[in-house]
Amino acid sequence: VWHGMGDTCCDNTTMGVIIGIIRDELPGVFVHSVQLGSSEGADRNAGFFGNVNNQIDSVCESLSAIEELQDGVNLMGFSQGGLFLRALVQRCPAIRAKVLVTFGSPHGGVARVPECNSSDDTLCQWMRQLASKGVYSWYIRDHVIQAQYFKDPERIDQYLQYNIFLPDINGDLEERNESYRERILALDKMVLYKFSEDKMIHPAMSPWFGFVDVDGNDIPVQNSAMYKDDWLGLRGLDEAGKLSMLSLDGPHMHIGEDVIRDIVAEHFGASEKAVPFYVQD
Repeated sequence: VWHGMGDTCCDNTTMGVIIGIIRDELPGVFVHSVQLGSSEGADRNAGFFGNVNNQIDSVCESLSAIEELQDGVNLMGFSQGGLFLRALVQRCPAIRAKVLVTFGSPHGGVARVPECNSSDDTLCQWMRQLASKGVYSWYIRDHVIQAQYFKDPERIDQYLQYNIFLPDINGDLEERNESYRERILALDKMVLYKFSEDKMIHPAMSPWFGFVDVDGNDIPVQNSAMYKDDWLGLRGLDEAGKLSMLSLDGPHMHIGEDVIRDIVAEHFGASEKAVPFYVQD
């Protein structure tokens, strides 16, 4: 399980609750919640500051050493954690990903820097202050996590030239890594949830790999070259009946425990019960 911006691997009010639900629904299942850094504080900090490419490499290396995850793994990611899990699927041959479920994850990127949940969140406010100085400046693009999935529809050339993360994993560059597509196609199932009243992730279609044009009009993923030319294997998954794009009512990341319970049972239950579960928030 991978948590979202501002959360931690093991917070008893968020990831701890979700991990408990998973264990209730799938008795005996092995659950791993990714922690970046040596403490929960360091893990939370890493959700705002760092290099996503290095973080994914680090997580890949750590997972490769966990015996329970070697025969296949299910993945559940929340907000930006879902984006990073998807990148992990593409980049980490050490894991054999089976089912990937993401909630409100900016797969298509964001055209606005995410808002903070609280004005008292110093780390988040600092992140937004830095990002406001220019997401493509050399320091910020390498050190502010949210800048690494920022995509300005009016400055696509700069996005392609300076963004160090999203253009690569989304196949936006002329040179594409074919193994990314192969690993996405190898999934048994990809389930993408967006929220009906999401004000945190803009555009609202991003959790379904959609985006907006320069006039602010929605571009569903099915109308994109990514899908039509199948850069990432999304069309292949879709045509095989392995891609689901679903909506949850309410604001960003407002998910009731009963909803999580139903989703875990639906997407990871029955035949999937023996498969270890990797959770990174």
